[in-house]
Amino acid sequence: MGRWEPDARGRLAKAALALYAERGYEQTTVAEIAKRAGLTERTFFRHYADKREVLFAGAGELEELFVRAVAGAPQAAVTLDALRVGLDAVAEMFADRREFARRRHAVITANAELQERELIKLASLAAALADTLRGRGVAEPTASLAAEAAVAVFKVAFERWIAPAEERSMHLLIRESLTELKAVTSGA
Repeated sequence: MGRWEPDARGRLAKAALALYAERGYEQTTVAEIAKRAGLTERTFFRHYADKREVLFAGAGELEELFVRAVAGAPQAAVTLDALRVGLDAVAEMFADRREFARRRHAVITANAELQERELIKLASLAAALADTLRGRGVAEPTASLAAEAAVAVFKVAFERWIAPAEERSMHLLIRESLTELKAVTSGA
């Protein structure tokens, strides 16, 4: 076993994603992932609670980054501008991860259980953003509506960003999606 090699977590994630793509999520075992990564099952469980978490391990980091950026936006910023600050921060997080994101998305869309987990992640993100907006003094239902809209902007931009022929940056696609949202809400 190559346990002494660096980046066990990254190697496990790469191995899992490759196996999920080759064999399918349900047909892949933790033992196979660990073996492909040159590690033990015990090492796998030190990094991930189960094989599903390989795909969702960054959810907490994404939520924390988004919330922290919105909370740190200038107090004078209107609600949508504060959310834009958070969306910009998230775009930076994805800058060099397009191919991984494409493969991850393909695995998730092929499995109903994983799709459900992805929806739970997005709902948690919207709830955290709404809490943050309320902390900035935004009243209900504006806080919840704005948070859900920000998650929708992220989701639309992300899906465009991972499209096979797409080469534009996540940042640009988020800005385009925000512009479209503003047009929709203004009645244009």
